[in-house]
Amino acid sequence: MTLRCLEPSGNGGEGTRSQWGTAGSAEEPSPQAARLAKALRELGQTGWYWGSMTVNEAKEKLKEAPEGTFLIRDSSHSDYLLTISVKTSAGPTNLRIEYQDGKFRLDSIICVKSKLKQFDSVVHLIDYYVQMCKDKRTGPEAPRNGTVHLYLTKPLYTSAP
Repeated sequence: MTLRCLEPSGNGGEGTRSQWGTAGSAEEPSPQAARLAKALRELGQTGWYWGSMTVNEAKEKLKEAPEGTFLIRDSSHSDYLLTISVKTSAGPTNLRIEYQDGKFRLDSIICVKSKLKQFDSVVHLIDYYVQMCKDKRTGPEAPRNGTVHLYLTKPLYTSAP
């Protein structure tokens, strides 16, 4: 997984919030809007979706948590719906979740983006990366090149599960 400071995409509106509304009548949402609504309902049932929360609030929640603890919150960036806030070896950090063409994936630099796996729901995305981290993590050894590994191991629940 790649972490970097993210800039607004210059992709002509792809993945922007305006696409997340309905395209049809007020009574009947578009298929994409219906898929998104289902995915967000599923996320809301997890107990680790925190809704509206600032970067500083997320950092405060994760400050004393063990490495790998994460939460999902609303993104403060208008081009994204959601952000993963996670405790790394260097402290809390944030990674945006992109929604485009009915699929969710982690945001990343352009040259890597097409290689990232896409998912029908945020819950499936998180489950995949949690399992990947369980399978690959061998210990807390820091990478030698100064980068920070991002491990998703344990959700921070809004209340006791």
